[in-house]
Amino acid sequence: MAQNTIDQRVGIFGGTFNPLHTGHINAITTVRSRLGLDAIGVVPAAQNPRKLPVEGPTNEQRLEMLRVGLADFDFVEIDEQEIKRGGPSYSVDTVKDYAERVKPDDLYLIVGLDQFEVFDTWKDYGKILELANLVVCSRPGHQLPFSADELPEGLRKHVAAFDRSYVQLDTGRGIDFVRLQDVDVSASEVRKRLRSGRGVDRHLTIPVEEYIRTQGLYGPLKERIGDYEDFTRFCGGVLNGRKAVNVRAFDLRQADAPAEFTLIASGTSTRHAQSLAESVAREVKEEYGVLPQSVEGVGEGRWVLVDYGALIVHVFYDYVRQEYRLEDLWKAGAPVDLPAERPK
Repeated sequence: MAQNTIDQRVGIFGGTFNPLHTGHINAITTVRSRLGLDAIGVVPAAQNPRKLPVEGPTNEQRLEMLRVGLADFDFVEIDEQEIKRGGPSYSVDTVKDYAERVKPDDLYLIVGLDQFEVFDTWKDYGKILELANLVVCSRPGHQLPFSADELPEGLRKHVAAFDRSYVQLDTGRGIDFVRLQDVDVSASEVRKRLRSGRGVDRHLTIPVEEYIRTQGLYGPLKERIGDYEDFTRFCGGVLNGRKAVNVRAFDLRQADAPAEFTLIASGTSTRHAQSLAESVAREVKEEYGVLPQSVEGVGEGRWVLVDYGALIVHVFYDYVRQEYRLEDLWKAGAPVDLPAERPK
């Protein structure tokens, strides 16, 4: 962001942008219009500290997708500071950088509702609330808070006044709630569609889709993994070797299921469940040289889903597994024998 922006209303919009999709663009344009922002800094993260790395483009390729995908928006500046810093990307560091040039009244950090719901677990979130206002975007089908009691617990003590679309904080900052219309899409869904060869016309702009095709990004993992039945046994052995509880695998090739194989296991705590999922991702990377195409639920650890395309791994905190009883959905599948530890 240019050094002379102190008299402008500036938004910060961060994320992995893996890939940049129409939901991101909808958020940027809607928030700019609703709040009358003069400029928005789009800040790609080097690594989200709350998520495991996933298979995808290099940092430079993600930057190039942003350049071609946002070229028509003259109010957008692509900010490379988090990628240049490297390591886990923390929003507080980026907000501090912008706060050196933009007054707190005029600085807005734009987040999704899913991120806002765990905002009080972010590093130095109290400092962010001193230096910048929050803008919380809700996708279709997601409910915005009705009262202060529905805010993240750590934020409730800072509420000075609350109404349905705005919260005044005792830090002098505020929280604006913006409901996005028409576009309901996630990056993980787009990656799955690309890897399976399904259409993405509604989810990607033409320049971004063309860049992805020419670079050969988001191809299927099967060529690198090979035999998915052996791969399932490998992942099951990793889970057994890490003391997972009741590890089971199913061959779903003859069933109506979203994957050919599935693994299910339990951890004795949410932290254990997180650790099990991290172990699978790490040891698969060591052995096969691939990362998952998506990972969901690592932040909470109640139900972590690690998606390798034809294999989906479900790791639960054990009592949550008993509640969902996923095994009942896979009765048509054939059990797969698993080793007691990772195959050598």
